[in-house]
Amino acid sequence: MRPIGKFKVKPKLPPALEKIRDLAYNLRWTWNADTVEIFRRLDSDLWDQSGHNPVRMLGMIDQDRLHLASNDDALLANLERVAKDLEEYQEARMSWFRRNYGRAGSPLVGYFSAEFGLTESLSIFAGGLGILAGDHLKSASDLGVPLVGVGLLYQQGYFRQQLSAAGWQQEVYETNEFANLPVELERTADGDPLMVRLEFPGRPLFAQVWRALVGRIPLYLLDTNTPVNQDPEDRDITDQLYGGDTEMRLKQEIVLGIGGYRALEALGYHPTVFHMNEGHSAFLALEHIKKIMSQYKLTFWEALELAESSLIFTTHTPVAAGHDYFTAEQMRRYFFEYAQALGVPWTEFLRMGHSKPSHASESFCMTALALRLSAASNGVSRLHGEVSRRMWESLWPGIPADEIPIGHVTNGVHFQSWISADMDQLYDRYLGPKWREEPGDRKLWQKVESIPNEELWRTHERQRERLVAFARKRLLEQLERRGVPAAEIEAAKDVLDSRALTIGFARRFASYKRATLFLKDRERMAQILNNKDCPVQIIFAGKAHPRDEEGKKLIHEITSLIRQKEFRDHMVFIENYDMEVARYLVQGSDVWLNTPLRPNEACGTSGMKAAANGVLNLSTLDGWFAEAWNHPNEKSPFIGWAIGRGEVFPDREYQDQLEAEALYDVLERDVIPSFYERGPNDLPKHWLDRMKSSIGGLCHTYNSHRMAREYTEQFYLMAHSKRALLSADGACRAKTLAVWRERIHSLWPGVRIESVTDDGNGEIEVGSSVSVRAKVHLGDLTPEEVTAELYWGRLDPREEFVSAIPIPMRPTGKENHLCTFEATYGPCEQSGLLGYTVRVMPHHKDLTSPFLPGYVTWAPE
Repeated sequence: MRPIGKFKVKPKLPPALEKIRDLAYNLRWTWNADTVEIFRRLDSDLWDQSGHNPVRMLGMIDQDRLHLASNDDALLANLERVAKDLEEYQEARMSWFRRNYGRAGSPLVGYFSAEFGLTESLSIFAGGLGILAGDHLKSASDLGVPLVGVGLLYQQGYFRQQLSAAGWQQEVYETNEFANLPVELERTADGDPLMVRLEFPGRPLFAQVWRALVGRIPLYLLDTNTPVNQDPEDRDITDQLYGGDTEMRLKQEIVLGIGGYRALEALGYHPTVFHMNEGHSAFLALEHIKKIMSQYKLTFWEALELAESSLIFTTHTPVAAGHDYFTAEQMRRYFFEYAQALGVPWTEFLRMGHSKPSHASESFCMTALALRLSAASNGVSRLHGEVSRRMWESLWPGIPADEIPIGHVTNGVHFQSWISADMDQLYDRYLGPKWREEPGDRKLWQKVESIPNEELWRTHERQRERLVAFARKRLLEQLERRGVPAAEIEAAKDVLDSRALTIGFARRFASYKRATLFLKDRERMAQILNNKDCPVQIIFAGKAHPRDEEGKKLIHEITSLIRQKEFRDHMVFIENYDMEVARYLVQGSDVWLNTPLRPNEACGTSGMKAAANGVLNLSTLDGWFAEAWNHPNEKSPFIGWAIGRGEVFPDREYQDQLEAEALYDVLERDVIPSFYERGPNDLPKHWLDRMKSSIGGLCHTYNSHRMAREYTEQFYLMAHSKRALLSADGACRAKTLAVWRERIHSLWPGVRIESVTDDGNGEIEVGSSVSVRAKVHLGDLTPEEVTAELYWGRLDPREEFVSAIPIPMRPTGKENHLCTFEATYGPCEQSGLLGYTVRVMPHHKDLTSPFLPGYVTWAPE
């Protein structure tokens, strides 16, 4: 039975406490300790019971308690101070962006992501992608970057993990009660919910729009669970994050990309730059083209030139199975009429989503669509950039993998969201408060050497004690829920030792992350854990995807092992890994263990959070840690321990065995002895030196302020300027560029390199140079419409390039359709086998990339 009317019950606050409502509805409290202290002073127990959700807490709190609080002068004074601080923060008068770029026509960035990890009480994220998106918004807010976020508001979000008595993962979906979340429904001038309309097969679909405030940044979240949608299946589209089949995923991504774009339009936002955080939102690129076609009266291909200039794409997935593909039949069902409205033949429309242009029957890939339509694309670490260039090189046939236009911006973490209160105060005392505003200042982090060893160690010990207490509490709750015997519950009260070396391992349980690598040799592991003089303990946490049976088996393997007598006191698995669990682990562990199979980890950020809290990393050389390891800071040479040397072997079993042994070796020979080697005052001086070196060597780079600044300076500002250039005078230059591109398409088959000569005579001496001349048949193209390059580099024994660089060639003459290009390489600084070839590519000053896919001509071998 359904109601005939409904209303929202709001917390009733005394007038003196009304400003608390504003604090509760701005998620800045997720990284502002003073604001959280206000909520805790109202009722600390209720703050925890509410799941750290101030909106829910205010609805639960007793009115008598609120009355007492309204007469608490100290609390009111603190409330006034915190409220004023939020008001001044939102004005952004002295933000980084305003100081540096506020006077130049500022961009507005639309940041789209399928998930946002902002707080554990807002369940619209699954893991690392969402946490990264949340940290991106927080840093953009702190820096004052003009940005608006777009995502989905899931009715159930991601699942809550519970383990059965036998140790198998079970997924429990809990309904989000939006009325008790820090979000508010957007309404029209008439007071009705703001609706976005989409065309689905045979029916319209509507989504309402909710707003969350993330400091200075508005985040708009779409929700299809509205009575306007009469089909129950339509109301369920935004039910679960990554739930359902591929068709449900397709519908979600239409709502996110196209619906999200239309929501911004309806709200009066007109971003000049769109940033797609992973391929889920790539359909927004098509809607952007459609809008430009209407706005400037352009054809699809003309609008594409303008739209492309303002699109940025970030891929997070180095594993092929992690990218979204939809069948041609699914695409036809939802996009055939859309393609007709764009004026694009259906085969051409599908080709935009093909990763291999020659495979006409290929499924439609969202990542391929985003890569094709974006001016700039990037991976999320140096190594991931390399992997992505190899993974998607088929989109740029004829271009060497190292030149594929996919760069990298290494992820970072938002320190104030992850650093413990104790470390926060320690940094304030010895680094000064600027570490929050300017975490990228290398010199600032070198001040960590001035922290007294005893103070740093006592701070870290308190964090470990809190972690152990938290783990015991969670373990007891888990066991009681499972209904295990009383004796087992009693024994659990003594698990872990607050003084023992504590290893943390927490992440998604996917097979490539190898959560059980540490368990490879059970006998050796038992010896390490049960050493009476130097005990070691490990705390696990993490979820497997609901459809990942292999990941679930890993969890079962660990929990089964924990029940054995020799491991029971030294190993714990904490259920339902979320942001709260993550904070305890990255703050209280001594060592952060990371064992992905190279090169399958795009970046990984948990180790960055751990490092900022003084925790030392122990990791295989993959993701961000490979980058940090290969580019050390000379002043802070120690950043952690590497497992192996970054080798990749074709035999997975051999690789696992080799790296498991390397893990045990480094634990036994270095990690454990260093931790237990104590000097005066029972301080592990060598360990503390390493903590300081790790903090000083990593924190200035691996923070989300640096990341957000890189996106702004390398991508957002560039895209904004390019879009302004192409859109001027009724998009005149975009039209011209489209005409030129069609000219290239028709004339390029006639381009060929007729001959190449050099003056080296096959052998030269060190210090000499070589001049190369190429005669190129251009047909009706002019020399100004092409770029000719000398591609020169060192050769391996098979006479293949191992490292090469392109050198521009200058036109020196033209006779009929034949143009001569020349270049000189040198002086050659080393002896050895060198080689060269010549290539010709289209050139236009308004191209966003130096490469037009499919248009490159190499000299014949």
